[in-house]
Amino acid sequence: MRSNLQTATVQFTTKGQIVIPARVRREFQIEDGTKASVTITPEGILLRPITNQSISRGFGVLKREPGEKSFAQRWADHKREEHELED
Repeated sequence: MRSNLQTATVQFTTKGQIVIPARVRREFQIEDGTKASVTITPEGILLRPITNQSISRGFGVLKREPGEKSFAQRWADHKREEHELED
């Protein structure tokens, strides 16, 4: 975990897109096509890049409970909701 907090200012486009500054992309190994999770917190929006390194650290964390949807089903639901929001 990084101990020194740094702030960067970004601007949202009409589509809700932002550009992450290059120094931040390098530090977090964000490349073209990198996905991120977005979490709503009491402090605001938490954006976490999903990189090979973060996947390795979290391996096995998302185990399903009996009766829960599979990851593929949850992902399909997520993509459908994402498309609905874009329309």
